[in-house]
Amino acid sequence: MAAIKININLFFVISLLLVSAPFLHGCKTKEGEENYIKFKKLGDTRQYFAYKGDSSILLSGHRGGREAGYPENSIEGFQHVLNQMPAFFEVDPRLTKDSVIVLMHDATLDRTTDATGNLSDYTFSELQSVRLKDHEGNVTSAKIPTLEEVIKWSKGKTVVNLDKKDVPLHMIVELIKKHKAEKHVMLTVHTGAQARYYSDRLPGIMLSVFARTDEELADMAISGVPWECMIAYVGQTINDSNRHIVEQLRAKGVRCMVSYAPSLDRLKTAEERESAYRQAIRLSPDIIESDYPVEVWKVLKD
Repeated sequence: MAAIKININLFFVISLLLVSAPFLHGCKTKEGEENYIKFKKLGDTRQYFAYKGDSSILLSGHRGGREAGYPENSIEGFQHVLNQMPAFFEVDPRLTKDSVIVLMHDATLDRTTDATGNLSDYTFSELQSVRLKDHEGNVTSAKIPTLEEVIKWSKGKTVVNLDKKDVPLHMIVELIKKHKAEKHVMLTVHTGAQARYYSDRLPGIMLSVFARTDEELADMAISGVPWECMIAYVGQTINDSNRHIVEQLRAKGVRCMVSYAPSLDRLKTAEERESAYRQAIRLSPDIIESDYPVEVWKVLKD
């Protein structure tokens, strides 16, 4: 009887562990992990961004986003967005006085930090005491991140799209190669020559190209960079003036991106922006870049 009792108790303990395992495992899931974008190989990245005709709209946080209480170009801001939705992020690399690559949209510190003056007049060490402000001008606890920190952080979570500021192209290439980050880094290029430079040194990496006009589209075409390695910024909206460009790009499998940052995002209230987003989304862009990616996401989900 004692042996039977032990076996029954053992069966009960094992059963309890099996039933509890999913819940115990779930407790370890990091916030936002269900929204992470992960790629095993570079080809997966290209497939994710390819235009397939019936693909859902992708969202990009412009400067990472400026959601309430979070600074632009900050890891804290990126994570806040990912806690609520899948997204990738356009960010702005710049050089410090001692040639450390950090994220900062403006050439000066005044608007986005509690310091003043040119970023290029500060060493990275001197920036350690500087704190970022949110969009309302409130100083936060967030520090200015280095691009290297952001590349490390973004692996297995999202894609960061590096805009072109004052960082020499070769420094960007070296950093991406150092961290083997081709799968989760995209590069914004303004000319076919820039596209060719990156494509030659980082074969297969995704590029965000400018194709707002026939001339810009032709420039990218003669660059020789494979279309499968591109998404294309076509302007603030899709309309009669650029629809033929959009159709040409989609025929090549290229997603077309519009940006609400210079227009709809500047409306003062969330209610005004929501109404404007609803109208604009009817034009069916493939990718939307916005200062308020979470607000746009909520409209898309309705």
